[in-house]
Amino acid sequence: MAVLGSWTAQRCLWENGGRSLLRAVAQSGPCCSHQAKRYLLTDDILKLHEFQKKKLATLYQIYGKKDLYFQMIEEKLQRNGIILRDELKTLLHLCSTQPDVEFAKRVIYRYHAENKNVMFGEFRFGPVFLRLCYELDLEDIALDLLKDQTLRGFFSDCTSFNILMDMLFTKGQYERAVEVLVEMRNQRVRFSKDTYILAFAVCYKLNNPNSCKICTTLLEEIEMTGDLLPKQAACFAAAFALKQNEFQRARTIYSKIMNTDTKLCNNLLLLIKVHTSTMEDVLHFLEAATGTTGSILVKKLEFSEEVLASAGQKLKSQAELHTRFNSVYQRLKNEGQISALTLDQMLCYTPPELRHTNAHLLRNRKISHRTFRSLQSTLLVE
Repeated sequence: MAVLGSWTAQRCLWENGGRSLLRAVAQSGPCCSHQAKRYLLTDDILKLHEFQKKKLATLYQIYGKKDLYFQMIEEKLQRNGIILRDELKTLLHLCSTQPDVEFAKRVIYRYHAENKNVMFGEFRFGPVFLRLCYELDLEDIALDLLKDQTLRGFFSDCTSFNILMDMLFTKGQYERAVEVLVEMRNQRVRFSKDTYILAFAVCYKLNNPNSCKICTTLLEEIEMTGDLLPKQAACFAAAFALKQNEFQRARTIYSKIMNTDTKLCNNLLLLIKVHTSTMEDVLHFLEAATGTTGSILVKKLEFSEEVLASAGQKLKSQAELHTRFNSVYQRLKNEGQISALTLDQMLCYTPPELRHTNAHLLRNRKISHRTFRSLQSTLLVE
C-alpha cells in the first residue's frame, strides 16, 4: 500500500495545480482542444471527440469512485492478480493527468506480459492510449512506449503510429516523427494511406538529405508494389521535389495525381510550369484562368500570392512578357482569384470532413409536437 500512497500523493499534487481535463472538456462542449492546431489527420482517424465522450461516460458511470477504482487496480498489481481487458479500458478512459498515465503504464506492462501471446480480438489498446497521450500532450511517454521492445505487439496497428506522427508533426518535431516512421518499419507494421501522407509531409518539412532518401525510397516502393500514391502525399512529394530543385521529378510525381481540380494542385502546376515550361506557356495558363465564365456555378481557379510572385520574378528580365503578367495579375486580383495562403499552408490544410451529428436535435423547436401550433405564438399569448 506504500506504492499506492505515493501514487495518490503525486496525483494530488498535479490535480491541485489545475483542473481535470475532463472537466474542461465537459465545459467546452463538443469542440476539441486540438482542433485549431491539427494539420493532417481528420477526426475520422484521430477520433478525439469520440474518445472524450467515452471518457465522460466512463467517469459518469463510476462518479465519485475514481480513487477507489485506481486503488482496486493497484491492489491487483500488488498481489499479482490478472488485469482484465475491460479493467484496462476503463482505467485508460479515467486518466486525466500525467500521474494517472504513469500509473496506467504499469498496468499496460502487466497486461501485455499476461496477454502478449493471446490475440486481443478486434479491440486494440494502442490507439486508445495514443489518443490519451494526444489529449494530454504526452508525446514523450507515447514515443517511449511505442519504441519499448517489451511492448512489441501492443502497438501492432498503423493507427497508433499515425496518431503519434500527427502529434509530433503538429508540434514541429519532425525528426522524432521520422523516428516513429522508422520504428513502424522495424516492427513491420503495414503503412496505410495516412502513413504515406504523414511520411511525405515530414520529409517535405525537414527538407534535408536524409528525408530526401526516405522520400525516394518510399516512392520506389510504391512504384514497385503498384500501389496508388494518395493525392495529398503526392502533393507533398511534388512540393518537396520543387524545394530540392528537382523540377522534372516534381513534374513526374504531379502527373500521377488523378484528380487535379483543386486549388493546391493548380498552384503546384503553376510552380512546376514556372521551372519546366516556357514563360509563354506560364502566361497562357494564367490567362486561361482569367478567361473562365463569370457564372457563380463554375469554380474559379485561385492562386497563391507567393506562387504568383515566383512567376513574376522569373519574368522580370523579359519586359514584354512581364507587362503581360502584370495585366493578368491585375485581372486575377479584380476577380478575387488571388489567395494570401502560402503553398505550405495549402499543403498542411486538413479538409473538413462530413460530420454526422445530431444537430437537428439541438435546433430550437418552433412547432409543438402535441398541438402542431407555433411555440412562439403560444408564449406570446401567455
